[in-house]
Amino acid sequence: MAEQHTIHVDIVSAEGEIFSGPAAMVFAPAAEGELGIAPRHAPLLTLLKAGEVRVQTPEGEYQSFFVGGGALEVQPNKVTVLADTALRARDIDEAAALAAKQRAEEALRDKPGHITQAEALAELARAAAMLKVLERLRKLRG
Repeated sequence: MAEQHTIHVDIVSAEGEIFSGPAAMVFAPAAEGELGIAPRHAPLLTLLKAGEVRVQTPEGEYQSFFVGGGALEVQPNKVTVLADTALRARDIDEAAALAAKQRAEEALRDKPGHITQAEALAELARAAAMLKVLERLRKLRG
């Protein structure tokens, strides 16, 4: 019975697999907005932006992961997140994220070339997304 009400989730990055297991629901930051994916969801392939992927376990608990972007594939019984970078939300280094955000903001103020500016904007978006995930986790624990 549990299999009918769950969907298998794999979250992987270049560093390796970060999560693999059943879920009652998955929430992901798609390029066009947040997606909620339930078992037997229609097939889908979309890009992800930097942000939080939340996996609701069959027991109703949530596990949070930060992804730096990537792709999401949904099949009726499986969700695969192929992330550029991924880590468990609890493993985010707040000091490093704040430092990366500050470096990116400084690079943008220095008016660099277009390629460097695009890189700085992408780094700023990743750092801001990490900090947003941390803020949400604090509110949940608070």
